[in-house]
Amino acid sequence: MQTPTLSPSHAFGDLEPYRGELTAYCYRMLGSPFDAEDAVQDAFVRAWRNRERFEGRAAMRSWLYRIATNVCLDMLKGKERRARPMDLGPSVEPIESNLNVPAEVTWLEPIPLHLIAPERDPAEVAVQNESIRLAFVAALQHLPARQRAVLILREVLDWQASEVAELLGTSVASVNSALQRARATLASTNAAAAERAQPLSEANRALLERYVAAFERYDITALTSLIREDARQSMPPYDMWLAGRDDILKWWFGPGIGCQGSRVRAIESANGMPTFAQWKPSPNGGYDAWAIQVLEVSDGRIGEFTFFLDTARLFPLFGLPLHLDA
Repeated sequence: MQTPTLSPSHAFGDLEPYRGELTAYCYRMLGSPFDAEDAVQDAFVRAWRNRERFEGRAAMRSWLYRIATNVCLDMLKGKERRARPMDLGPSVEPIESNLNVPAEVTWLEPIPLHLIAPERDPAEVAVQNESIRLAFVAALQHLPARQRAVLILREVLDWQASEVAELLGTSVASVNSALQRARATLASTNAAAAERAQPLSEANRALLERYVAAFERYDITALTSLIREDARQSMPPYDMWLAGRDDILKWWFGPGIGCQGSRVRAIESANGMPTFAQWKPSPNGGYDAWAIQVLEVSDGRIGEFTFFLDTARLFPLFGLPLHLDA
């Protein structure tokens, strides 16, 4: 069998089949789709520049993961972990004075499915979705960078300890120790991260259709029936988060009343979760981009809302217009 090489005639084409899975790996490491894309591109450039060192001695996939891991470890040096508002403190009252954009926080960002699973088998996509849910990726950010890499490679990608040790240039004992510490940290940070994501049932799909209709009508009675009593809401880049259906609705029908009359559309999944784009009525006519809504459904109702408000970057990432005509 001929050993794989990076031929000058094929250039980056030899690397492209690995882009999706490497982007998913780097996203779990870095918590940002933009950083993940940059990391993969950097890894491809490093691989191409050092192609003469490859020569088929190791599997192409393992070699690229080693390079991508080193890129991520370099990017994480001296950086604060990406966070969700719930990581920073307790929930607060649904009043406008609690809106605050902390300059020192770097927020976890959503990733559209097409960046990490282009034309993948549905079964593979289902497995992938479990390990990119917002709660799980947020929990990963609590780990030191090398522990993060060990846990992802061992528990998400199912690598052998010996393979991870070779990739990181360390011992199997060191890998097993890092994995044990990483598991303990995850267990103490977020129990929700350990829950397995369930595929959406037909009943839940119908629930989400009713949610869109109720949100566009701004029907408080219908919305009350669709939201769990213990639901949570956050709105990065604000650090405010709300606990409980009552406080969420107090916000929507109080300081957040400007969302009344919005247009909401189901879009490509972010992080394997139900995802919607929201355009808010514009004072100039039509509707302006307002949020990427990522929802979590549990026990037949909506249990969590994350409204990502960085529309200037996220709407183009999802292929969405920043304005809708009336």
